[in-house]
Amino acid sequence: MGYVGITTGLLFAELGWQVTGLDTDTMKIHALMGGKLSFYEPGLDLLLKKHLESGNIHFTTSPEKGIRENDIIFICVGTPSDKDGSADLQAVRGAATSIGTYMNDYKIITVKSTVPIDTNRKLVEWITESQLQPQPFDVVSNPEFLREGSALYDSLNPDRIVIGSDSERAAQVIQSLYSSIHAPILLTNPRTAELIKYASNAYLATKISYVNELARLCESLEVNVTDVTKGMGMDQRIGPHFLKAGIGYGGSCFPKDSMALLYTAKEQQVELSILDRVVAVNNSQSTHFLTIWEQKIDGFSGKTVAILGISFKPNTDDLREAPALSIIQQLQHKGVHLRVHDPIAKLPQAFLSEKVQQFESIETTLQHCDAVILCSEWKDYREADWQQLRAHMKNYYIFDGRNTLNGKEMTKLGYAYFGIGYR
Repeated sequence: MGYVGITTGLLFAELGWQVTGLDTDTMKIHALMGGKLSFYEPGLDLLLKKHLESGNIHFTTSPEKGIRENDIIFICVGTPSDKDGSADLQAVRGAATSIGTYMNDYKIITVKSTVPIDTNRKLVEWITESQLQPQPFDVVSNPEFLREGSALYDSLNPDRIVIGSDSERAAQVIQSLYSSIHAPILLTNPRTAELIKYASNAYLATKISYVNELARLCESLEVNVTDVTKGMGMDQRIGPHFLKAGIGYGGSCFPKDSMALLYTAKEQQVELSILDRVVAVNNSQSTHFLTIWEQKIDGFSGKTVAILGISFKPNTDDLREAPALSIIQQLQHKGVHLRVHDPIAKLPQAFLSEKVQQFESIETTLQHCDAVILCSEWKDYREADWQQLRAHMKNYYIFDGRNTLNGKEMTKLGYAYFGIGYR
């Protein structure tokens, strides 16, 4: 019952199916039964309360109950990166063991988790090994394509539904679950479905890193990268999406999935040189622009800097691989006093100290600051009264790591404004 699991469960509840949410985390399940999520995602809390009342969803910590009383089982557990970049499948294997142990008749096991190629085949082996008595089952790959911050909309309005199965019977059953959703459905085999997920995220990461590297050239040429990408996006073959320059991508998907795909390619002795460069650009993007900004402010050492937005993107509290955390760590090494704000996300305790503090309001955060670094493009910052906020600051440097604000307007207000890619 993490991010993917609860979103998937509430989607099917909304579509009229009877759903059981299973997790062995007792505190999490009790919270869900009380209508409370363990993460922030717009709209999901209201949907949770709606279907607790409708009775379309209920929760349990009992694997035996969850598995025996349901016909279709979705695996939605995490697959974090190991040190070598490979996906850690311990939770997937644990789920398979539980399924094999408790299944009592034919089941369709459907994999929502992002898993390496051939994981569906391994699941068949793991479930079979765990069965106390032989029971029939099919395994289906049904990857998710959710954007954090827009998960509810994406689940109800998907661009496509991918179903990978070697069983026509199982594929038709899973397809029927989505019968009231109007979206193209691609029926394929499990290997292809698994790769579609990785290939999609890696391609989107590639677009981001391409534009971020292009922004470095724009800085040198004194060309506005936002004008360049606007012109690029008008080409229907390219499109405007994922062409916004910034301090790099983060989150639970792009970094992890890019590394997992590179690991798979290495195993197959295939070089994905473009994706290698994508990861390298992303890992160096925040450092590259911090170096530029440090020259603008005549050194960060001894300065007081406000960090606005620590989640990897707006409308989520997810800090996984968030560029803001890297920037905070780099500035700490430079002897900077940091004042941090985010509308939802909270800095981990390990980051907090006398020199790193988080505040509830933007006004308090900006008190006596020499500079502001925007790391997430929250609406709160875009619509803030920057004329009024200027009164709280000591000096007036704005380093916009997401090109969120209007540079010309900020300059008129008396700020020394610097974005990404000569803005």
